[in-house]
Order: sequence, then structure tokens, then C-alpha cells
Amino acid sequence: MAKKKQFKAESKRLLDLMINSIYTHKEIFLRELVSNASDAIDKYYYESQGHADASQFEIRIEPNKEARTLTISDTGIGMSKEELEENLGTIAKSGSLAFKEEMKKKEENNNEDVDIIGQFGVGFYSAFMVAKDVRVITKKAGSDEAYEWVSAGEDGYEITPCTKETNGTTIILTLKEDTDEEKYSQYLETYELKELIKKYSDYIRYPIKMNVETQKMKEGTEESEKPEYETVVEDQTLNSMVPLWKRQKSKITDEEYNQFYKDHFYDYQDPQKVIHFSVEGNTSFTALLYIPSHLPQGFYSQDYKKGLQLYCRGVFIMDHAEELLPDSLRFVKGLVDSQDLSLNISREMLQHDHQLKLIAGRIEKKVLNELGNMLAKDREAYEKFFEEFGVNLKFGVYNNYGMDKEKFQDLLLFYSSREKKYVTLSEYVSRMKEDQKDIYFVSGKDVELIDKMPVVQTLKNKEFEVLYLTDEVDEFVMQTLMNYKEKTFRNAAQGDLDLDSEEEKEALNKSKEENKDLLTFMKEALGDEVAEVKLSNKLTEDPVCLTAGEGISFEMEKVFANMPNQSPMPMKATRILEINPNHPIFETLKTLYASDKDKVKEVTEVLYDQACLIEGFAIKDPIAYSKKICELLVK
Repeated sequence: MAKKKQFKAESKRLLDLMINSIYTHKEIFLRELVSNASDAIDKYYYESQGHADASQFEIRIEPNKEARTLTISDTGIGMSKEELEENLGTIAKSGSLAFKEEMKKKEENNNEDVDIIGQFGVGFYSAFMVAKDVRVITKKAGSDEAYEWVSAGEDGYEITPCTKETNGTTIILTLKEDTDEEKYSQYLETYELKELIKKYSDYIRYPIKMNVETQKMKEGTEESEKPEYETVVEDQTLNSMVPLWKRQKSKITDEEYNQFYKDHFYDYQDPQKVIHFSVEGNTSFTALLYIPSHLPQGFYSQDYKKGLQLYCRGVFIMDHAEELLPDSLRFVKGLVDSQDLSLNISREMLQHDHQLKLIAGRIEKKVLNELGNMLAKDREAYEKFFEEFGVNLKFGVYNNYGMDKEKFQDLLLFYSSREKKYVTLSEYVSRMKEDQKDIYFVSGKDVELIDKMPVVQTLKNKEFEVLYLTDEVDEFVMQTLMNYKEKTFRNAAQGDLDLDSEEEKEALNKSKEENKDLLTFMKEALGDEVAEVKLSNKLTEDPVCLTAGEGISFEMEKVFANMPNQSPMPMKATRILEINPNHPIFETLKTLYASDKDKVKEVTEVLYDQACLIEGFAIKDPIAYSKKICELLVK
């Protein structure tokens, strides 16, 4: 009987760490053992210099419910007794890593992709998370000797000679008994094994096979009203082997791209755009990205998870690699496959490293370039995209204190008063008047309401184009941008626009002086509600308007008011009531001021409430406002 040997490298403590601490999910064991099997076949292929019969390469899964065993076997290179001792007797000794490094040293292979997955030498021991004992039967290619390695975990292992007809390795796991917390029997269920292979190992390059029971119609009963069925065992290949993203782009149809998206990212509609590209260099990777045609369900909820699926040499690592996407592009779905990413020892998560940042930067640049091309070449499609995800691009402008604003500013769209459609900032600037210094914008709830605002009507009459901002983030965007092509952004509903001629300025100043007392009385009548009451040439047909002074605008005031955990002293814009000196109502005010100041006070209050309503503010006392209107109407 073979003498039991102890694991090297502080085995008891280290193996306990392997089993209980490194891996988050027990199901990972199957991924690790299948990856090891794939590596073993790779080694056989490279050692044989491509002369081996590739049709014989396979990985086989065999569950046995009666014996509570799960067998994973391969037709790879196998191991000698010494290699068994070295690879399985020493924890964290990676034969794959050693082989990879050896191959790199050979000049003839310097430019060859040695696609070996394992690098830490701990994946095998994940088997002990689900197994009470593990048997490994192996035969080295080219050898007549076979050996069996047996271990129940921390108590060590035994190696004995055995018989095996073909080269390769067979791993037999005797599963632990089920507990209230863990159902180890699930790893003997056909459907569970198929799902795990599909999830983690679908793109292993060699076929992963398993005998599967299926229902098949009995011969001779096909034409009968009640056809009979029988249970048959079929040898099924569980994995796809060749991932879509590794195929030549020219040989992939739109239908294949779209179907892959719907199957893998759980959407019922085709994506709006597919971005498929590869990068070679210090950090090599392939990315298959999709821009959805509509907002994903729960997109703005806290539970929504951004990020791309991550594969390492075709092996699934994680579902949402957040580090690969900036928040501004969180709507992008897809995957990245790279052999250069530094993973943690369990391969369940990324380590933050330089390669990761490089990949994320290339992805961001590629997506933004593709969006720019869409804007230039397919305006209709881009506007559809912007309707769904434009807010995210705006977020990209003011995120990180505006450091990335130049990446996004030319992708922004705003509704134009002149064009009656979306325009870019570049298109606006190209149409500006020769002496125009500012890019005018006005914020509001929707386009229809903004278009009716007094200040907008004035600007339109003077043939100035106005951008209509309807998203809550828009003013933050304009504040972050500050200027575009040396033109300053200007909120037309805030402050003096200085659009009057010298004659108009002179006439206005004269009227201000003549009616100084009236304006002072109106300010006193409104008290602290306004900072000033003044005459303005900003108005054409409307009698009054409310404008904001320096500081925050009215729209920003509304945004802050809707924020959670609002302070008892909310931020408010400075309110200025502007009067149209050419409107009949002002003549009425002048007449009343000489004879009935109480009536002037009533009219002033009504005008202020009207101005508040125009700006979308609630008035303090709707009942009093209604009564005043009625009284004025009957007198």
C-alpha cells in the first residue's frame, strides 16, 4: 500500500484557505477543472507540434447519482508520477504557468499565442469545496505508465500505479453529503451541469461532452394521433466552442449579432448599434459592444448594474466589470475578452492595474467615435439614440469637474427655436449673427412652454436663435461648458441681455426716471418677494416677466427643491419683476398711481402672480389671486 504523503507549503492552513476563502461561489469548481482540462489538451497540441489528431480532443462530464460522483476527463497531455507529485502535491504550483513561460523562451514561439488559462495553480483545489475526496487518474502522452492520485483534502495524498488505456487525465469527485445550507447533489443534475458549462465554459475551444437523457418519438408512431415517446441517451456537446467575437467580422451576419445580443443580454429588441473591434499591443483584447435601442428596465434605479461581461481567453470571469465602462456610457452592453488582464487568484474579480485602465480608455474612445460617426452619417438614428441616452452624455460633460467635457460637447443635441428640431452646438455657432457673442438658451419643462415665454418671443423677433433646455441637468452642463468655440453660454431668462440700440436705451432710461416713484411703490407692495421692479425692453407683447438675478436660475432652483433631504433654507433664485413700458397695462398703472394707490397694489400683486405662473412657480394664495382677478374684471 502506498504511503500517504503530506502536502508541501504549509498544507493544512493553505489548503483550508484554498477551499474556504478564495472562492465566493462553490460552482466555480467546475469552471476551474474544465479550464485545467483545456490547458492539458493545449499542452498536448503544442508538444506534438500540431501533429496530434484534433478530432480526438474532448472534455467529458459524467455524473453518477448512485455513487454521488462527478467525473471530469480529458484527452490531454496527462501527467507523469513526478508531475503529479509536483503539480498536485505542491499547492500553488502551476504547471500551466511553467509551461507558458517555457514556451515563451523558445524563439520560434515568440509571436505565437500560447492560449493557456491557468496561472496560479490553485484551481484544482476548488474541487474540495464540493468533494469529500478526489481521485485523479492520469497517463502521460508517450508513456506506458499510469498513476492514481487520491486525497480527502487536508490529511494529505497517495500516489499509486494504475492502468489507463489512453493519455489524459480523469478526475473523480465524490461529493459531500447535502446539508441544510448546501445542496451538493445539484452538481449531479444534468440541467445544472449544462447551465454551469454554458455560463462559465461555453467558449472553451474543445468540445465538452456529456451523455444526456432526452425524450424521443418512437419509430413507427410519427403518424399516429398519439405518438409514443421513449427515453434515450444522447452524447451532447454542451459548449459553443468558437465565440462569436473571435470570428471574422466579415463572416458574421447582422442577424447573428442581434440574436447573440438578445440571448446574452436579455432584450426583446434588436440593438441600435453593434461595435466589434480588437486591439493588439501591450494590452490585447477583443470587445463586442452593443448600444440598446431603448432604455433597459430599471436603468435609473439603484439596483441597475452597469459594466461589461469579462472573459479571459474565452473563459467567463464576471458578469458586470464596472471598471471597463465610465458612468457616462453605462447604457453600453457587451463583453471584453482579454488575455492580459490581471485577475485575483480566484479569477472571480479584477485587480486594479494599468492594463485595465488602458482597456477602459480604448473602449470609451471607440464608443464615442462610433457615436460621432452615427451623428455625422445617420442623423435620424443618432437622434433616436439621443432621445434615450442623451442625459448620460450630458453627465459625461459635468462629471469629474468637467475634465472630459471636450469628449462629449460635440455629441450634444438641443432643440432649436429656429430649426424646430435638434441641433448641435457647432450648427448653432455656424449660424450666429456676425456681432453675436453669446449662445442663448432658456430652460423649461418642455419645448411648447419655453417657446411661449416672453423672453423667447423677444429673441425670436430680433432673429436670435435660442436653445431650449428641457432636462434638469442641462443648466449644469452649460455652467460646466462655460463656452464653446469662444462663444459664451447665456441664460436669456437671467439678467440684462443688452440687445437694445442706443436710442432704445435712452428712451428706456428716460421712462425709468419718469416712473421711478411708481416702480419703488410696486417694489414696496411686493416686499421681499422680489429684489427689484424695473422697466425692460425685453418684452414685446407680454406685460410682465420674472427674471433671475445673478446666481442660480429658476430652473436650478426647481432642481434643488426636488432633491431629497432638502434643507429648511432651500436655495432660491433672486427674483426681478420686469415691466413692459409699451404695454397698455403700464399706462393703466401710471394713471392709477395718481388716483388710487391701493388699486396699484392689487394690480401689482396680480402681475407678479401672473409672472410666477409663466415661470412655472406656484403662487402663494390662489384663492386671493382669483378674487382679485374677478374684482378687476367687474370694475
